[in-house]
Amino acid sequence: MSGRARREEAVDVVWSGDWVAERLGVALEGDGELHELLGLALRRNPKRAHLLVSNVLGKHVPQKPSVVYGAGYGLGERVRALLGAEEARRAVVLGYAETATGLGHAVADGLRDAPYLHSTRRPVAGVAQAGGFEEAHSHATSHLLLPEDPELLAGGAEASTLVLVDDEFSTGNTVLNTIRELHETHPRERYIIVALVDMRSAGDRDRLTAFAAEIGARVDLVTRSSGTVTLPEGVLERGQALVAAQEAEQAGRADEAVSGVAPAPVTRVALDWPAEVPDGGRHGFTPAHRAALEAALPGMAERIAGALDSDVRRVLVLGFEELMYAPLRLGTALEAAMGSGAEVRYSTTTRSPVLAVDDPGYAIRTRLVFPAHDDPADGPGDRYAYNVAGAGFDAVVAVVDSIADTPELHAPDGLPARLAAHTGQVLLAVVPSYTPTPLQEPAVLPEPLRGPDFSSYAPEDVGWLLQDLSDTELEAPTEEREEAIQSGGAHYAESLPVEYQPSAEYQALFAAALDASAARIARAVGTVTETVLAERGPRPVLVSLARAGTPVGVLMRHWARHRHGLDLPHYAISIVRGRGIDATALRWLAAHHDPADVVFVDGWTGKGAITRELAAAIEEFETSGGPGGSAGPVGFDPEIAVLADPGGCVRTYGTREDFLIPSACLNSTVSGLISRTVLRADLVGPDDFHGAKFYRELADSDVSGDFLAAVTARFDEVADQVGAETKELLAADRAPTWEGWAAVERISEEYGIHDVNLVKPGVGETTRVLLRRVPWKILAKRGAGTDLTHIRLLAEQRGVPVEEVDDLPYSCVGLIHPRFTRGATGADGKAVQGA
Repeated sequence: MSGRARREEAVDVVWSGDWVAERLGVALEGDGELHELLGLALRRNPKRAHLLVSNVLGKHVPQKPSVVYGAGYGLGERVRALLGAEEARRAVVLGYAETATGLGHAVADGLRDAPYLHSTRRPVAGVAQAGGFEEAHSHATSHLLLPEDPELLAGGAEASTLVLVDDEFSTGNTVLNTIRELHETHPRERYIIVALVDMRSAGDRDRLTAFAAEIGARVDLVTRSSGTVTLPEGVLERGQALVAAQEAEQAGRADEAVSGVAPAPVTRVALDWPAEVPDGGRHGFTPAHRAALEAALPGMAERIAGALDSDVRRVLVLGFEELMYAPLRLGTALEAAMGSGAEVRYSTTTRSPVLAVDDPGYAIRTRLVFPAHDDPADGPGDRYAYNVAGAGFDAVVAVVDSIADTPELHAPDGLPARLAAHTGQVLLAVVPSYTPTPLQEPAVLPEPLRGPDFSSYAPEDVGWLLQDLSDTELEAPTEEREEAIQSGGAHYAESLPVEYQPSAEYQALFAAALDASAARIARAVGTVTETVLAERGPRPVLVSLARAGTPVGVLMRHWARHRHGLDLPHYAISIVRGRGIDATALRWLAAHHDPADVVFVDGWTGKGAITRELAAAIEEFETSGGPGGSAGPVGFDPEIAVLADPGGCVRTYGTREDFLIPSACLNSTVSGLISRTVLRADLVGPDDFHGAKFYRELADSDVSGDFLAAVTARFDEVADQVGAETKELLAADRAPTWEGWAAVERISEEYGIHDVNLVKPGVGETTRVLLRRVPWKILAKRGAGTDLTHIRLLAEQRGVPVEEVDDLPYSCVGLIHPRFTRGATGADGKAVQGA
């Protein structure tokens, strides 16, 4: 019989509270379901010796997500029946951090139409407190109430019922503290307390009755099970001594990894979490949020299931402290997506220190310890994942919010690394942290930077909505950056590649390419500008995506001035894949221009990742109410105008051919001597623009002006062609085909990469791979010709093979080396799969 089978057999006959009961004399008595719901463990806490460990809460004991969600949802349905449909719709549900945040949210779902809020131990700058209270027996006592809507907890004669949800109702102190605090400022006539188990003594029950009479309100209680805990004299001291003895016995014994198995790979999985949906109830969660999440859950679950190895059958979805509901619902959706042939479990990490004892009669069998990774207000410290090690999970899906996606998370002793020693695969899913718009007066926004103080472009050509980080050391060697990026230890926007210094041969190639393609570029510039003027005129505000879009934005401005005498405003703004657009820059634009006039500009499309990123970012900004936070959508259009659209991702373009745009051949020296943009928490505050560097020292190599001059010199000769092509385009069906995205997905699988972010299609993106990343190989369309001369030269200089292929919708595709994700190159030319 296997070890796992022996353990399951033991669980059937041994209560997971026997170990504590036998040694401390703690007795748990109640209705017939109580022992199935609860086990016992010992706290490492001087205030209380024992811990009631729930088997259906999803905190310490991995359980089926459907069981965990069903427990809370069922309690919510009972509250709905108690109140009636109309009053249930008006109720407000309040859950407790950290343990009951998911339970409370599920209860709110059971009421169907009730908004939800949970207390938090994470202060959020700029969000006013609506209250707070203490939890006497907890190791971390202070709870904050931070609703985005200050009226959510409002009371009065017509106030709705407040439903308070905790995992257990032991003494009632925490709930009474909350009601007392809120009732003083927001009185109401009715409260309902909801818990999985009611473990109060007779004296505690009498105290609640007296309290309700004191405040003149009705207080009801809804629980799944009830009972009592009998604690012998001196149990706290005896419990502390027992913990000390066990820890001394375990001293020096590290958490055991799975013997003989290499640590599992850690892979990010993109959830595409809906931009309008908060990560949880920290600032409130409305019925509209609930509907949007329900619609998105199946797709997110399919993305997780698709990222799991084909032989995975037993999966743990692991949430993060207060972030319980989002991973729980991902877990329920994953259960449905994987079907009956798989076994999905759910639990979360925790701040609570609990003794682990590997005994069938003890509720906490194993413990993983890792450092805090969300910059907690109470400083650094250990965090825990219980009953994960040794549980036989084929894969673990760790779900965190973006605030917790920090270097500490990805450190050698961080959570993913600790998990990797105990499972075959680790997926990391990051839910974007929701931060309400501050209620205080908005900060004074910075002004755009302009040349010659920042960039070599003329000051009227572009205003950079960026901050100058020229004096900050941000460059790192290419291989070092690639390893950090692919391992998940850093985001690509947190550092800069060392600027490529072209050889004389490469500079000559650039000059020749510019001479050969200037008319072609001028034609595309004219066509896209005329299309924008026809559809978004008469005076659009050009906003280029720094930095590849900026030379194109400048050229479009020159065309409008040359052909129509228009002096169009032009700004450059930062957008970062995976992090979104610079919201401070959007606020600046909204304050100085009509957002409906803004046209976003980029150089070219590859697979369309930035197109999608911009659409999601603008939707999030619009949904949040833009600069005011409550005035409703402000009117930005997320559509991008590009010079070349080989990926078929946009409807406003100069051409859909994939050809050499010489500005893609170089870095800053063809883009006004400006670096790519930087977004790092220690450098960019909430009211700052994203950053960039001005490489003044490269002025002798600057060809930004040469590029503009060469193209604008051809404007007149292409004017007739532009007129004819614009007329054809305006009458044509220009709907995006997303042909490029489909090709990238096919190539990713065909070459064993399994990560579309490592596949960079098109001449421009392939050039970037060769200049900034660690290239693996180049796929070149057979017969592509002179457009790829510089690609072949760069590939030769870096020792990268160029593979001629047919049936490619692009002239070429650059493959980033997958060495730090799924392995190095195998003998068959594909990426080695992780064992």
